Amino acid sequence: MRKQLTGEPVAGKPHTGFGGRGRQSPFPTPYPDNAICILRALWRPRGMLLRSQGRQVQHMQKALTQMNVQLANVISDVVGETGQKILRAIVAGERDGQVLAAMKDARIRASHAEIAKSLQGNWRTEHLFSLQQALAMFDFIGTQVAECDREIEEQLRALQTYDDEPPEGKKKARTRNAPKFDLRTQLFKMCGVDLTRIDGINVTTAIAVISETGSDMSRFPTVGHFTSWLGLCPGTKITGGKVMSGKTKQVANRAAQALKLAVAALRSSQSALGAYFRRMCARMDKPKAVTAAAHKLARLIYMMLTKGEEYTDQGQDYYEERYRERVLRQLAQRAEKMGMRLVPGEIVTS
Repeated sequence: MRKQLTGEPVAGKPHTGFGGRGRQSPFPTPYPDNAICILRALWRPRGMLLRSQGRQVQHMQKALTQMNVQLANVISDVVGETGQKILRAIVAGERDGQVLAAMKDARIRASHAEIAKSLQGNWRTEHLFSLQQALAMFDFIGTQVAECDREIEEQLRALQTYDDEPPEGKKKARTRNAPKFDLRTQLFKMCGVDLTRIDGINVTTAIAVISETGSDMSRFPTVGHFTSWLGLCPGTKITGGKVMSGKTKQVANRAAQALKLAVAALRSSQSALGAYFRRMCARMDKPKAVTAAAHKLARLIYMMLTKGEEYTDQGQDYYEERYRERVLRQLAQRAEKMGMRLVPGEIVTS
């Protein structure tokens, strides 16, 4: 008799699909329609190109360091306006530090003399060649990213289902790696809601999530199914009625990764979500707090896409007051169970 292989369907039993070895999936694995698959196939390679472009920036910095050119000490970003002017002038043959320092933008804090001093290198030929190669590859990848952006814009136009314009909201700083076209408007015309109104969610995070899940949330019966698919909900490992572990399951989900990266913007946000994230950081370690905040962002996205309602931030003070009321209510309930009553006291100021 032939041995049954691991993972092979057994005759007479239904195939377990994506549920895992030996168990049935609680709900069918959601698969977006063809138009969303096209958008996803365009957005994923764009991220790969940006990572490749970042490696070329590291090669530029390495070549400068090997030539003893300490440009990074006075200019934090070598691919900014000033850094690009100086690098391209070096590749073109300019070696005079005073001439190169004159190319600095008015926003650069370092003085003209400091920049000129940092540009006194040995200018070895092999390192100049490495710098030239990295800069050329950086430009080539930039053209490929621009081509991806054009295809993504065309696909978003094909997915438009609404003709309205997004309402005015808080102005957010434009990220460097965001597409050059009006991505916020295109996403609004596709989804019918402005996901960037949620604190921490910018246009790149919004399209990263939408390209993986689509704007139709009907494939997820509840918000719990959605967060479980993302791998952001607590685990339910229970034995004999006792919770053994609440650790979230390990999944490779790009939408969840985008949400976790977006949580970093909530650290200093004076919003209700920012206050929630800081409270989570005080209660638990940082990775768990990031997962909890990403879970809340995922729930807000689901509610906006299913109900078609815009998100309105109530502010940090509103969240703190609601939290205070919840704590007082819990204390009053505990006191009542012990036969006591919670009485507010007077604040004594010295």
